[in-house]
Amino acid sequence: MSTIVIVFLTVIGLGILFNFLRMLLGPTSSDRAVAVDTITTTVVALLVFLGFIFQRYVYLDVSLVYSVLSFVGLVALARFLERGI
Repeated sequence: MSTIVIVFLTVIGLGILFNFLRMLLGPTSSDRAVAVDTITTTVVALLVFLGFIFQRYVYLDVSLVYSVLSFVGLVALARFLERGI
């Protein structure tokens, strides 16, 4: 693997790690919700990158479905936090 791939995967991994810590330690539930949304966005970027690296374009389809499901879940969570359910 080239150096740029390793650097990119390290940066994505650190981003996921720091957001996971924010999700666990967040002072409010809205901070936790934003951290989960950021994690899912970062995982989608990771899936697209891995699809490009391994030239397996099914990862692009998986990332699209994952992002749609993440959006629907976040909207449901936002409605729950607003007590609108």
